[in-house]
Amino acid sequence: RQIDFWKQELFLLPEEADAPPVKIDVPDDAGAHVHRDWLTVTTKSPWLGHPEGTLLAFRFEAFLAGDREAEVLFTPDERTALAGYSWTANHLILGTRADVSSRMELLTPGPEGWRRAPLPGVPPLSTASVTCTDPDAGDEYFHHVTGFLQPSTLYRGTAGGDSESLKQEPALFDTSGLAVRQYFATSADGTSVPYFVVGPEDGPGPAPTLLYGYGGFEISMVPGYSAVTGRAWLARGGTYVVAGIRGGHEYGPAWHKAALGANRVRAYEDFAAVARDLVARDITTHAQLGIEGGSNGGLLMGAMLTRDPELFGAVVAHVPLLDMLRFHKLLAGASWIAEYGDPDDPADRTHLERISPYHQVRTDGPAYPPLLLLTSTRDDRVHPGHARKMAARLREHGHPVFFHEHLGGGHAGATDHGQTAFNEALVHTFLWERLTPRR
Repeated sequence: RQIDFWKQELFLLPEEADAPPVKIDVPDDAGAHVHRDWLTVTTKSPWLGHPEGTLLAFRFEAFLAGDREAEVLFTPDERTALAGYSWTANHLILGTRADVSSRMELLTPGPEGWRRAPLPGVPPLSTASVTCTDPDAGDEYFHHVTGFLQPSTLYRGTAGGDSESLKQEPALFDTSGLAVRQYFATSADGTSVPYFVVGPEDGPGPAPTLLYGYGGFEISMVPGYSAVTGRAWLARGGTYVVAGIRGGHEYGPAWHKAALGANRVRAYEDFAAVARDLVARDITTHAQLGIEGGSNGGLLMGAMLTRDPELFGAVVAHVPLLDMLRFHKLLAGASWIAEYGDPDDPADRTHLERISPYHQVRTDGPAYPPLLLLTSTRDDRVHPGHARKMAARLREHGHPVFFHEHLGGGHAGATDHGQTAFNEALVHTFLWERLTPRR
């Protein structure tokens, strides 16, 4: 039973048809799953003396009888978070992230406790996840590994045995001379914020740079292969950056909660800190730095435009959320109150107005960089009115804004590969023309 965006209840349906469901007594914000003899619980708040972000295993029948003795399968620390887990018939595959890079282990329950062994084949600065198991049938599993310069690769293995590479996506851009690095920026409150830089291995100095971010809804910005980024940006000599700001899940539940509600500004401070750090490291200049984000990331782009316009040379916002005083009255917006706050509650309205790009447009102060807004008439999640109103207000105040609206495509902003290609060409042409020095 889903209570709101972040809370739910789990019930056991008894075999007797007329017996009422039995609520499993775990916190409403926790994740819970039952497999054979085991109840596994992922905490999002401290519980039974364990910190948020812990993975616990209970004997299910004993738990129903009131026993709360747990096996601790994972405990987070400042740099490591739970990424997920999957059961096979007799084993649990545990995925974690250490500074946003994947690690995988094989855990096996037994009479003497749980045995652990690393799952091989996960290179540094990459993302790995289990794609399929059949926990009712056996211990076979499939897992997927990708990175900024590594095409997605599918592996098949048997828990406790060997694994093999089954298939790899084709390499769609030349990676020679490119490298992936990770750095950390210091945010306004002293928090260390991770980010990845993909670009020339020899680091020739300031270059046109595209910085991407999201910062919300527990979505982590992790390494991943993108042919479009490779061919449309990296192959032209650009540098690509992905920031793991607060609001995501890069470091577990606390990283998400740190930017909830009235603390949303932490995500914006983190993103601005990464922008400044890129310039301080001579990776780019403010005039050569473009930023891009969509949906909640579009809200981030709007916030950057109105809060720190001097940091950027161009901004791209896809299907953006921009009016934070009316978002809950449009389409799916009411479901996001648990993330942002309630505009009808005076206690929340003040901070929502402060982070609402539509209400923060001004005519004084530093000039705004050019903005490209993309939306869809058929977006059924973030209403296109957000982008339309923002474009109108910016033009009213004399700020440079470009606006493109597809008639279809929903929240993806495109209905087919042709429209997607058009959007990507539009975005990368807009950015490249504005971030490269004129000759």
